[in-house]
Amino acid sequence: MIRPSILVVAALFASTAHGADLDVPITEMAGDGQAATCSSATVVGLDPNGDGFLAVRTGPGSNHRKIDELHNGDVVYIFEGVGQWVGVTYGNIADGWPDSFGNNGPARRVRDSQKGWVHSNWLRGLAG
Repeated sequence: MIRPSILVVAALFASTAHGADLDVPITEMAGDGQAATCSSATVVGLDPNGDGFLAVRTGPGSNHRKIDELHNGDVVYIFEGVGQWVGVTYGNIADGWPDSFGNNGPARRVRDSQKGWVHSNWLRGLAG
């Protein structure tokens, strides 16, 4: 017989292995197949003698749970913003790049497993 506590631990491991659920979903806006629906940026300016990381959170604000960390030089793809917070995807893009065939149609949630919200103070644009 499997104890309930083992099931809880297994469920927690499964959710973190495939990315945490976000409190505020990130939406990729509808495109026309001609223009990009996101932009790329790199993480810069983090103090290696300080925290040395940019917190990835479940929503736009420091009151949301921290789910990951980014470091100087990491590249992110920005999909939307709320104030100074931006919804990003990062990591292995081949695993979840949203619709490489043009993204026609209504806005939809980003499907990438590595996603979250970060403060834009530590991002510098690479391309639009």
